[in-house]
Amino acid sequence: MKALGMALVAVGLAFAPLAQAQDVHVVSVVLKDGRIEPAVLEVPAGRRIKILVSNEGATPIEFESLPLKFEKVLAPGAKSSVVINPLKPGEYAFFDEFHPQATGKIVAK
Repeated sequence: MKALGMALVAVGLAFAPLAQAQDVHVVSVVLKDGRIEPAVLEVPAGRRIKILVSNEGATPIEFESLPLKFEKVLAPGAKSSVVINPLKPGEYAFFDEFHPQATGKIVAK
């Protein structure tokens, strides 16, 4: 009986990462030489968000959001990600600090 209980716990632990991964909404953004594509990221409110960030430009970028309190510096050609806790409905600005004209927003609905 004890072995069965331990086996059930092991199976539950094995599937826990899958359940957590399904709770994360993934979006992608590309920064390149002072441009952000797409400039508007629509995401569901109330879910964790993972933003896949790619710098396809020839210079470094700093993907940053003041209201969401994150920043990520990427060398040319580098890729990374930012995970954001569930958002309330609304708009949240982000930008490339190294290219101030490059701005965008996350729209949580």
